[in-house]
Amino acid sequence: MESTKALLIILIVALCTFGTRVLPFIIFRKNQELPQIVKYLGDILPMSVIAILVVYCLKGVNFKGAGGFVPSIISVATVILIHIWKRNNLISIGAGTLIYMLLIHIF
Repeated sequence: MESTKALLIILIVALCTFGTRVLPFIIFRKNQELPQIVKYLGDILPMSVIAILVVYCLKGVNFKGAGGFVPSIISVATVILIHIWKRNNLISIGAGTLIYMLLIHIF
């Protein structure tokens, strides 16, 4: 019974994931103009999500000792500089994460 339940859960999750990926292609056809609200959300949401993630990541930074904020500040600066240089999210976030992990072991 447990394996049947697990398979059913996997099937439902797979169908929901597939549905959310296919739905935009069904709703917005190739030859159809996108509504203005969809264009606006496409422009504004990526920056909004990044801003929320930055606030979330830095909300627990402790400014009482150098070990609390120095790794965070250096890592954020690394992400910004590498992103300006390479314009690649994966490289800049990966490098910032790597720098942060190294710095928390040093400080």
